[in-house]
Amino acid sequence: MKPFEFLRRLGHFVTDRLWRLGFASRFLLMTVLYSGTAMRRLHLTIREIYFTGVLSLIIILVSGLFVGMVLGLQGYDTLQRYGSSEALGVLVALSLVRELGPVVAALLFASRAGSAITAEIGLMKATEQLSAMEMMAVNPIARVVAPRFWAGVVSMPLLAALFSAMGIFGGYLVGVQLIGVDAGSFWSQMQAAVDFRQDIMNGVIKSAVFGAIISWIAVFEGYDCEPTAEGVSGATTRTVVTSSLAILAADFVLTAFMFRGE
Repeated sequence: MKPFEFLRRLGHFVTDRLWRLGFASRFLLMTVLYSGTAMRRLHLTIREIYFTGVLSLIIILVSGLFVGMVLGLQGYDTLQRYGSSEALGVLVALSLVRELGPVVAALLFASRAGSAITAEIGLMKATEQLSAMEMMAVNPIARVVAPRFWAGVVSMPLLAALFSAMGIFGGYLVGVQLIGVDAGSFWSQMQAAVDFRQDIMNGVIKSAVFGAIISWIAVFEGYDCEPTAEGVSGATTRTVVTSSLAILAADFVLTAFMFRGE
């Protein structure tokens, strides 16, 4: 390939991505502006919370339990080498509340709920339901997009909290009930080491940011997809891939600000 041809293609790729990012930012702004209209129909948002949040409970709870059990096994194996097996509860709790809870729950949420949102909106576009709404003077962003966006923002912190709680329970089952770590040390050291503002609240903030990112990507990909079966399929795949990468990148930035120097 000639050098100028490579530069031309690189420039075209960068320009296309910047244009798409600008269009997605404008779409997010429109979603926020029309959120007031959507909130007046609160039942729409509550229904979407059920579809995105409640129906994701099984995968979140089961995954959280097994992640906590693995943390219990691996944590005990490491801590006992230094004679600190009583600190197992601290290790499990801080790992889940600060990092694994928000991040793993967000990845699962993107795979399950984010892809479903994109597919649903994409199918509505392919079957011209969105065009029919516009013909009837119904704004599809206020009626379809905004309730799904806010449902994701609300559901994500709750799901992450449940993931962390189940993970701690899984660590307790393995550490205390299976291996034999003292239950009093497990819970008391955890209570003394976990700070509500620094650890729990920062984890909640992380989850809310992840929820906003996933919901933004999911509704945009669904609304912007080609109205064909292949277009909807491609948009669903892009939602999962882009959301996963965005979550990991945002986690690095948020962690650098929240837990820097500790």
